[in-house]
Amino acid sequence: MIVVVGGSGMLGEPLVEDLLATGETVRVVVRDTDRARSLFDDAVEVVHGDVRDRDRMRAVVAGADVVVSTMHGFLGGRGAGPSEVDERGNANLVDAAAAASASMVLMSIAGASPDHPVDLFRAKYAAEQYLRASGVPWTIVRAPAYRELWLRLLSETAGDSGRPLIFGRGEQPIPFASVVDVASVVTRAARDPDQRGRLIEVPGEPMTMKELARGLQTERGWTGSPRHVPRAALRVLSVVARPVNPAFARQSLSALMMDTRGG
Repeated sequence: MIVVVGGSGMLGEPLVEDLLATGETVRVVVRDTDRARSLFDDAVEVVHGDVRDRDRMRAVVAGADVVVSTMHGFLGGRGAGPSEVDERGNANLVDAAAAASASMVLMSIAGASPDHPVDLFRAKYAAEQYLRASGVPWTIVRAPAYRELWLRLLSETAGDSGRPLIFGRGEQPIPFASVVDVASVVTRAARDPDQRGRLIEVPGEPMTMKELARGLQTERGWTGSPRHVPRAALRVLSVVARPVNPAFARQSLSALMMDTRGG
């Protein structure tokens, strides 16, 4: 049995569908069980769980052959951000996998490092190191930005105007990957024991945010130039929003990093 933690998210949904298509038995661990059941009906076992709850993770992982971590705390506020979810939550999950004698596939992020300006990247790196040192048979998958996510955000910000909102200048090439392609890589990592002990880097196709926005406008028949949030505004928001809205501050800093260094 394969346990997918975060199985109703942007990556989790196509991943679970891929696993089911190959005949795997899947248990999905999520906080919103109603959403997961609406996606998968009775094709999977759906259980409630929060990675911040160490004891609960041991219970929901019991009986697993492979545990796949696809969740993240990027959009979380106080007590539910990357430190709590991606670092300590994944540590709880690694310990649960060890107790179940299961292998683990950890979904990480391209560019994860201990000194990255964005806390998500630092937390993912810490989770990678914890897994490597745990003794649990492991596979780590690093992926770049999801193209579908940014197309959705550009579409939402366009509203009725048809003019997407670009954070920054939008001229820096950014590696984008399709979430469907990433799901395929994670599916293989989960099913193939030969993938253990490997750090897999999913390649991305470089594209500027302007190019992504213009492609969306062409597809939708939208006209007019995209709008922009200046870099200076992103810098200010990444600092002043931190005490009251850490998730928004994190998004602003991430957008600034993508616009200045491509990730």
